Amino acid sequence: MKQPPRIGLTGEMVVEVVEENCINFADDRMPAVLATPWLVAYLEYVSRDALSACLLENERSVGALVEIEHLAPSPIGSRVTCRARVIHVEGPVVTFRIEAFDEAEPVAKGLHKRRVIDVERFARRVAKKQKPPKS
Repeated sequence: MKQPPRIGLTGEMVVEVVEENCINFADDRMPAVLATPWLVAYLEYVSRDALSACLLENERSVGALVEIEHLAPSPIGSRVTCRARVIHVEGPVVTFRIEAFDEAEPVAKGLHKRRVIDVERFARRVAKKQKPPKS
């Protein structure tokens, strides 16, 4: 790392709830709402982006743990603000407090850990797992 991230470093992004990031309950009585997997992804992205300024050119961060409570539904047309704040740094592991809220109420809260890794080492590890193309 160029420098370890400071406690309190934050990131924020706003996403719009659209049909593509909703769960479809296949029940016409249930309205489409932001799906939990998409919410988790957005919270990971905001954490990753907050950390990126602290990394060397050969480094990236990867998700290591996500612990989230999805507290409330956000319907199509909602704008959801996702925030991540560094609360602990231990070597290459950075822990974030994550939260999301829409115009009406808190939507999610939890913890997210990211590990800083070397890109080349990571690529070699992935390559070992890939199957050679069939001839």
